[in-house]
Amino acid sequence: RGHFPLAGKPHPHPRPIALRQIGRAMADAVVAARRESIRKLAELKSPVPADIDVAQAATVVPIRTVAAACGLTEADYEPYGHYKAKVSEKVSDKLKAERGEGYYVVVAGINPTPLGEGKSTTTIGLAQAMGAHLEKNCVACIRQPSMGPTFGIKGGAAGGGYSQVVPMEEMNLHLTGDIHAIGAANNLLAAAIDARVFHELTQKDEALYDRLCPRKKDGTRAFAKSMLKRLRKLGIDKTDPDELTAEERAAFARLNIDREKISWRRVVDMNDRFLRKITVGQNPTEKGYTRETGFDITVASEIMAVLAMTTSLADMERRLGAMVVAPDVKGEPVTADDLGITGALVALMKDAIKPTLMQTLEGTPVLVHAGPFANIASGNSSIIADQIGRAMVGAGGYVLTEAGFGADIGLEKFMNLKCRSSGMKPHCAVIVATVRALKLHGGGPAVSPGKPLPHEYTNEDVELVKKGVVNLTRHIENTKKFGVPVVVAMNMFPTDTEAEHAVIKEAAMAAGADDCVLCTHHAEGGKGAAALGAAVAKACEASAGADDFRLLYEGETSIKHKIETIAKELYRADGVSYSEQAEAKIAMFTEQGFGNLPICMAKTQYSFSHDADLKGAPAGFTLPIGDVRCSAGAGFIVPLVGAFPTIPGLPTRPAYYEIGVDMETEQVLGLS
Repeated sequence: RGHFPLAGKPHPHPRPIALRQIGRAMADAVVAARRESIRKLAELKSPVPADIDVAQAATVVPIRTVAAACGLTEADYEPYGHYKAKVSEKVSDKLKAERGEGYYVVVAGINPTPLGEGKSTTTIGLAQAMGAHLEKNCVACIRQPSMGPTFGIKGGAAGGGYSQVVPMEEMNLHLTGDIHAIGAANNLLAAAIDARVFHELTQKDEALYDRLCPRKKDGTRAFAKSMLKRLRKLGIDKTDPDELTAEERAAFARLNIDREKISWRRVVDMNDRFLRKITVGQNPTEKGYTRETGFDITVASEIMAVLAMTTSLADMERRLGAMVVAPDVKGEPVTADDLGITGALVALMKDAIKPTLMQTLEGTPVLVHAGPFANIASGNSSIIADQIGRAMVGAGGYVLTEAGFGADIGLEKFMNLKCRSSGMKPHCAVIVATVRALKLHGGGPAVSPGKPLPHEYTNEDVELVKKGVVNLTRHIENTKKFGVPVVVAMNMFPTDTEAEHAVIKEAAMAAGADDCVLCTHHAEGGKGAAALGAAVAKACEASAGADDFRLLYEGETSIKHKIETIAKELYRADGVSYSEQAEAKIAMFTEQGFGNLPICMAKTQYSFSHDADLKGAPAGFTLPIGDVRCSAGAGFIVPLVGAFPTIPGLPTRPAYYEIGVDMETEQVLGLS
């Protein structure tokens, strides 16, 4: 790989990691590894080259060096090639005992344009600033990109310009296979559901039972370990299959899944609108047992949400087993445990539970883990990655964790879902804003990928910015409802002007932000986010105990109350309407005992409302809930706002037109 010139030696005296009970030799090894890995970029090109050109010209050190700089031993991680490693999910307890825990910072944004406003880029630029320029221990925790957007419209999620995770092509394409593992597990469960329904429809009780518990050659038979939870659920304490009565055998063997209400769908990690509604079982071998279903994009799978919310392998097993796939004909929930498939799902996911360690362009560590979208899922990287990161940096260090899309969905779910489940409290929230997006919220013309920006976005228009800052100020006000300090990051574009930035800063400070900082990290790397890093450090130190943190609602309230609290408090809706289907689902989930679960709204990222065209800070609307799903394993209820697709479609001109491979160097071309 090529390299950027470095500004002198990386760090003659890098700040040592916070170590309490670690030997001198280990501490010296950490310092030596930091000298080798952490570096400042210099002699950067202007205009900034394409993201992939920047990434492929970068110095990338072996991942073992990055791991050593974090104070990890070889027993703590497994290398995946030269530049990636899986970090054990068990390492956080050991590191926490040695070092304590660092500050916890969430990075969110305003409602974006379809082009994106650089939230991932800001997260990485801030990490480079804190680690390489401010010499603080810092880890960025970000999500794994889905290949749907990578080949569709949005592109990858490795950052951009001189603030990137590298190697970017490895991050954006497959990484260490976690999303593939989720897809395999999800689709195994989907196949198991349809197969079980088919076999129950085509066999009598005794034949079905005999096939589930076949006799060995010596005439004996036994329940598989995976069947024991089903037996316990039925109140059957017998362990010999031959001891069950005829009624018990029928109850065990027949799940009696309601075919018309199966909620589990198949997944694929691509944008494909034609899979949104399909019919399965059309081959003659399925004897006419067809049904309508559909696909979701893989990152919308509940298994992805389980990965993001889990805290250990045992917790993952519990959550996977609790996933509800359908009601039975009596309305009772049928789970993965009932199907006896939980152990197989854990086997497919046992490596995916480990976050992937990578590095930024300036050598600071990054943990990449989980990848749920914020508009259709929980929208945050994993609890496990954040826990490992906080323990890696130790007391006085910083973990920067990214929340997807606008703060109305990504940050809200970070607070009400992730922090509720993990018990961790954030010390600061960064909200990323751009002049471009605020002009759109101020009434500017539509912005479309692949089309030139209208002149309103490339020329100064202070009045348009003044009208649009209401979007930013509402995000600030909403974030402060959680009792968290707010620092606004103005992600600068070359066409911005000082007058436009002044409008944003004045509005942000008036709305209660602790600071509002101009950032040039896309063009300058960590140097361009150093002022942001200083502001974040100041806010964290002032909120060291996170004593003011609070959740928006209590769990012990009804599903509707929680939906309406989010709608009215954060979106500023006047009320909520429910379709007949949504009403029925809410009643069913409440009856099944899931009414106390928190809420994960599936909603457009482009507006506070359900209508992507309602820009700025709309209020007084009625929020329509078209459907409701239950993610019992992940631990939340998912209301779908309006008719909301859970797998994107490809545009007329997808990003894949630009992507290829150089036949001589074998380098990937055209990724963004």
